[in-house]
Amino acid sequence: MNILKGITLILALLRTPLFLVISALALLSFHAADINISVVIIEMSRLADTQLLVSLPLFIFAGILLSESKAPRRILRFSQIFLGWLPGGLAVITLLVCALFTAFTGASGVTIFALGGLLLPALLDDGYSDRFSMGLITSSGSLGLLFPPSLPLILYGVIAESRIDHLFLAGILPGMLMLILLIGYSMSRGRNRSVKKTIASPKEMLSGLREIGWELPLPVVLLGGIYGGFFVPSEAAAVTAFYILVVEFCIHRDIPLKALPGIMSKSMVLFGGILVILAASMASTNYLIDQEVPARLFEYIQKYIDSKYTFLLLLNVFLLIVGAMLDIFSALVLIVPLILPIATGYGVDPIHLGIIFLTNLQIGYCTPPVGLNLFLASYRFERPIAELYRSTLPFLGLLLITLMIITYFPWLSLFLIRLFG
Repeated sequence: MNILKGITLILALLRTPLFLVISALALLSFHAADINISVVIIEMSRLADTQLLVSLPLFIFAGILLSESKAPRRILRFSQIFLGWLPGGLAVITLLVCALFTAFTGASGVTIFALGGLLLPALLDDGYSDRFSMGLITSSGSLGLLFPPSLPLILYGVIAESRIDHLFLAGILPGMLMLILLIGYSMSRGRNRSVKKTIASPKEMLSGLREIGWELPLPVVLLGGIYGGFFVPSEAAAVTAFYILVVEFCIHRDIPLKALPGIMSKSMVLFGGILVILAASMASTNYLIDQEVPARLFEYIQKYIDSKYTFLLLLNVFLLIVGAMLDIFSALVLIVPLILPIATGYGVDPIHLGIIFLTNLQIGYCTPPVGLNLFLASYRFERPIAELYRSTLPFLGLLLITLMIITYFPWLSLFLIRLFG
């Protein structure tokens, strides 16, 4: 048994796919405890019947469709037409477009690769410094993870067994606060520098509206459908995927029909990996609960930390490290089952915990020295990683301020839920 565990550790160090490592550990743990290993297959079957999980593949499919189409170019042009007159207008546009795109794709890497090549030359041409432009795009790559229909929000809801519509509401105000602080900083930089301001003509405005007229109602359809009582989240996911499919294939015709099987295959492979990881993780969680691991951890931590606020501070430090080292999906399935019972013991609302968790992981993406966004941006723009470290520091400081506010003012996450019931 020890030899098998050693082999599993070696496989993990050799960057074996995460679902294989987690599955192997789950099977070994059950075998060691004389529990039938078929429990993992049973857990997978149970997950397949979870209604909350139905929305995940549909939103993944919708996000990949958007990333493969010319929608990013249309959104960018529309934003330039209507916001180009603002001080720091293009920087504000960068933040808003990246947040919107990440909310639908659920992955910062997709945002940096899909939009970075468009935004960086535009920012440099508009008079922004190279350092500011690089820092802005790298930090903006993970914005939007708190906005619906973010895939990490849905995944957290499945793991924590929380309502998806409540999580969608909970992320809006914290996400807006983050955007407002970054927009304020970007506008101050635009006001202090000789950047260009463009005021569009009525003809250009009308042209921009026509160009994006089909994508523009999408957030209204999604959120209005859920909170207007017309759809549950899984139905909203189906409507969103169908709507984007019709718009991109039949109206704009950005994607040839022959590319559809490849896009479907790509999205289902991603979902399949998440499903296998989830099944192994949930089975492992049941094992940990049976062995009372979370309860023992809580008792141990409580010996040294009796304050909820001290616990939250240490939790943030821990999650920032996790966010810098793991991708967000892996971190969710590995860490949430362990910290959720402990945080509940300290009186932290599970919905509030989810927003804290995702905010930390979002910031961890651009936290030196190993934040994922830093390496993706370095590869995408062919810049030294040390240059990215320096570029992101001002934005990182603002994001950490937002994290502290979100952590210690839970009403920010829970206000809309209480308001709308």
